[in-house]
Amino acid sequence: AGHPPHKVETGVASPEHRYLMTFLAIAPNFHFELSRVEIERQGPSYTSDTLRYFHMMDDSIDWYFISGADAILEIASWHYPEDIFRYGQLIAASRPGYSLSRLQALSDHLGEDKVQRIHQLEVPALAISSSLVRERIQSGLSIKYLVPEAVEHYIAKNGLYQGHP
Repeated sequence: AGHPPHKVETGVASPEHRYLMTFLAIAPNFHFELSRVEIERQGPSYTSDTLRYFHMMDDSIDWYFISGADAILEIASWHYPEDIFRYGQLIAASRPGYSLSRLQALSDHLGEDKVQRIHQLEVPALAISSSLVRERIQSGLSIKYLVPEAVEHYIAKNGLYQGHP
């Protein structure tokens, strides 16, 4: 996200640094393509706006938004959630402590038609988060194996997240 509305900017790397770290992380996989749309757009980065933008660019593509199940469970509180479902589908990746079965409970708030557009993805139970990476760096601990090696070197070279916990 260029300007995540749900995160306090303190301790979060700049949009450009996050973009470059993402570039380094996905570089080995030619199936991924990185966009600057959220960085170049002014104001908060809302998923609904981004999916609307890509849908307007090419409505023949099925657009998917991947996020952790913990975040997807809060989708009813997101900015224009109905647009998210109108312009794309969601992939909810499992996260430690969050059962994918809880996603079905969203039908009470969103409707069954929208819940059908949420696809569940089981991923290995690795308790890694951006918060954990920042906290380890601030505490002087290694982040080896938590992020791709190229990202680890980028963070060190640019002195990111060096503030105190």
